Amino acid sequence: MNGRSLIGILLLAAGLLALAYGGFTYTRKTHDAKIGPFEVAVKDKEHVNVPAWAGAALAVVGGVLLVSKERSR
Repeated sequence: MNGRSLIGILLLAAGLLALAYGGFTYTRKTHDAKIGPFEVAVKDKEHVNVPAWAGAALAVVGGVLLVSKERSR
């Protein structure tokens, strides 16, 4: 497996996941306070939407890289 096919597989997988889930969620620590023995932390959940066209574009580019690899041999 060369670098081109690995990049193609990664792009294809990322595109399909973007189409399936439509985005991802992550937790961000925004505030932290320590008052004596007490510790208070505020965590915000952020959601990032991935447009459907971007997921489709990633999947197409990944598929083209995989197919073009086979044709070049």
